[in-house]
Amino acid sequence: MSKKEKLLDKAKNNPKGLRFDEFETLLRLCDWIFDHQTGSHRIWYSKTKARLSIQPTKNGQAKAYQVKQFLTLEL
Repeated sequence: MSKKEKLLDKAKNNPKGLRFDEFETLLRLCDWIFDHQTGSHRIWYSKTKARLSIQPTKNGQAKAYQVKQFLTLEL
């Protein structure tokens, strides 16, 4: 099982349990492109020009609703 598949499974099974750095790795592995950062908001675009704004929680986790938004756009 590839790293991409492992992270996708982790995101699907427990969106609250994904660390922010794992989320950004997953975005890169799914060919999303980091565009810019404004404050704590990091803006990513997919190949189809879908836009996703993400930011970490105070404890370094990805926000579950943002992981779910990504999954909706990606799958």
